[in-house]
Amino acid sequence: MNPWENKCSVEAIRARFERDVERFCQLENGQRSTMDAPVAMALITEAAVQSTQPIRRVLDVGCGAGNNTIALLRRLGAGTAVDCDLLDLASAMLARAKARVAGETRGQVRLIQADFREAALAEGTYDVILAAAVLHHLRDEEDWVRAFAKLYRLLRPGGSVWITDLVAHETAAVQTMMESRYGDYLERLGGAAYREAVFANIAAEDSPRPVTYQLELLRRVGFSRVELLHKQTAFAAFGAIR
Repeated sequence: MNPWENKCSVEAIRARFERDVERFCQLENGQRSTMDAPVAMALITEAAVQSTQPIRRVLDVGCGAGNNTIALLRRLGAGTAVDCDLLDLASAMLARAKARVAGETRGQVRLIQADFREAALAEGTYDVILAAAVLHHLRDEEDWVRAFAKLYRLLRPGGSVWITDLVAHETAAVQTMMESRYGDYLERLGGAAYREAVFANIAAEDSPRPVTYQLELLRRVGFSRVELLHKQTAFAAFGAIR
């Protein structure tokens, strides 16, 4: 049996996010189901700036409403002229992201409505790639290897990729423990119904891998410097430098 055959299609995921734009314009509301989301965003932003200079061109994979790109641009400071390529499945997300990001940079803002795996992007051209809450939609081993290899190829030498995402765990006992802890967190936020709704979305749409697997995969596809910035229960922030 294919373990991913009951997961939502790309089109179903796109349709859901087309309907949910405004919530993702606010970090506190749009990402409240993500534990330590503000911390993770601050860490990947600072890591990108500290490890990669100059930053002239950025790709935001699964950009949503543009929160992570905006955080990076604000960290770089007023008057920055960074070209930003915003990639997402949902056209409504892209329109909202462009309106927000364009006010933060004197550089060009380009919209790319596509599945990252299929998007035609120029290799060796990006200084920084951001990927927040998107890679957990990858499915089988080939999917993960091809996506991570593509991240490597898109970066210029010395460029970096920074990821925040839902992660799984290597052992069943730890997976159960972390799911329970995450469930308790969700229930404190919105009650039992909210907990069940979030877990239902994960079951329908997501297929996360352990952060240990992803760090090893970054090395396998060519990255020589890999960093784990933060991990909180079922979420992690990490990256690599080409």
